[in-house]
Amino acid sequence: MSTGDPPSAHELRILCERLAREAGSVALKGRGDRTPAAATKSSRTDMVTEHDLAAERSIRATLERERPGDAVVGEEEGSSPGNSGYRWSIDPIDGTTNFAYGLPLWATSVAVALDGTTIAGAVVLPALDRVYSAHLGGGATRNDRPISVSSVDQINLALVGTGFGYSPELRSRQAGTVARLIGEVRDIRRTGSAAVDLCLLSDGSLDVYYEEHLNEWDVAAGLLIAAEAGATVSDLAGAPAHPGSVLACSPGVHDRMLDLLVRARGIPSDG
Repeated sequence: MSTGDPPSAHELRILCERLAREAGSVALKGRGDRTPAAATKSSRTDMVTEHDLAAERSIRATLERERPGDAVVGEEEGSSPGNSGYRWSIDPIDGTTNFAYGLPLWATSVAVALDGTTIAGAVVLPALDRVYSAHLGGGATRNDRPISVSSVDQINLALVGTGFGYSPELRSRQAGTVARLIGEVRDIRRTGSAAVDLCLLSDGSLDVYYEEHLNEWDVAAGLLIAAEAGATVSDLAGAPAHPGSVLACSPGVHDRMLDLLVRARGIPSDG
């Protein structure tokens, strides 16, 4: 990457891919065939392993060398200030429970924003050898091939992905929403990783993804990839998406899904 002019969004996309690949490889190789020791954070279901920490440190070390003026926020080691206007959001292992149990649906997610707008991102699924990426205005790819969301336009034919929070009370409320939706759509899936779900939406493997109570690092890259793949993105009330409230859909079912979610969650549409 040039050290003179500011990097292009495409150049930053390439860096996101490299960072996510390298960190994902650190986690995958470190785990091997052994079940990793895991601690918990916010609740007994919120897991972290030594490999989460090692993968995040891999990304931070490269950014310190190559982008020393940039701010960084990561799931495991918090925020580091910067003065360049660029801010990196990193999730070394999104889907740590899957990772710990040996399930392949976990991802390393890296995104970069300029003055608050995400301009490039990558999500790598190391166990499946998949690399999803996008840059603003540049489209989305999976393993360097262009991808796009599905063309479904009937909500009863839509395959829906979602996820649950960590507290028992929140999970119970979210399960109630799923129970009220299940008869209205084709079916519902729960992979255990927001980053994975957004990528599956982006390549047409899901038609809808919604979730609440996420963090910036969970969705920064995935939301950009979904939008660049043609998804309609909002929050669960139809306003702009944010980590606390995400709805990403194939365009033909977004409005209907929004209506269903408002009713299923039992809140006013402006709430």
